Amino acid sequence: MHFKPSGICAIGIDFEVVDDRVYDVRFTGGCDGNHKGLAALIEGMPVQEAIDRLTGITCGPRSTSCPDQLAKALQEYSSKKAV
Repeated sequence: MHFKPSGICAIGIDFEVVDDRVYDVRFTGGCDGNHKGLAALIEGMPVQEAIDRLTGITCGPRSTSCPDQLAKALQEYSSKKAV
């Protein structure tokens, strides 16, 4: 799935979900090392657990962050899947 984040340096987030688990998270733009670390940490994690862990994380003075935007992307995926 592709997600266009807002309020962060990254301009795109892509990921796959297989059997309700998160795989192959890729950010376009932003801090490459941090994004690779975040992707490695949630690889294979259940979608809802990733949402619960990442929601609300901020970055400096911003009200959001790359992890928070990934949580929003996963929430969007979950709501589309439920329809």
